[in-house]
Amino acid sequence: MDLVTGEDGRARPAWATSSHAYLEYYDTEWGMPVRDERGLFERISLEGFQAGLSWSTILAKRENFRDAFANFDPDAVAGFGPAKIEELMNNVGIIRNRRKIEATISNAQATIDLRPDGGLPLLIWSHLPKTTPLPQTMDEIRAVSGESVALSKTLKKHGFTFVGPTTVYALMQAIGMVDDHLIGSWRRGSSGIFGPDGRVLPQP
Repeated sequence: MDLVTGEDGRARPAWATSSHAYLEYYDTEWGMPVRDERGLFERISLEGFQAGLSWSTILAKRENFRDAFANFDPDAVAGFGPAKIEELMNNVGIIRNRRKIEATISNAQATIDLRPDGGLPLLIWSHLPKTTPLPQTMDEIRAVSGESVALSKTLKKHGFTFVGPTTVYALMQAIGMVDDHLIGSWRRGSSGIFGPDGRVLPQP
């Protein structure tokens, strides 16, 4: 079954009940709007590190990532030099992938460079779709969308890396730009961005 009803009477997708970490993440964070620069930079970074790995691996190391990357302060991360990169490569608490580490640092600078034009939040949220899917099964949840392709191209144009369409779609799901909670899940509609018909609601 795609939805599982827990002892608390709440229905969730099976993946969200597979571990305590997933349960907490699903119930409190996944799909909720993130509109601040630091929060968005953190999620872009973590989605990039997740490429080719399971999200559970990232969740388990999330606090280590925050410690290693100055709580994902773009100004601090942009200043990381060769010595810091080597330090990170020896940090067993994170994913020790040089390309991903270097991408995070260059993405921090790209985030800073966007500020004169309105910043990272404006760029990302300008790609908010007018409608969101209404999935009833996990098989109906897609991996990319027209908006994720467009946002991926825009981010790359501004110097970001490790932001392919699939990674960007996962980002959009995570930050509430897409509501991929299954119909019937207690979290469906929790972002407040889309109505029951899947259409975007008037935004403040």
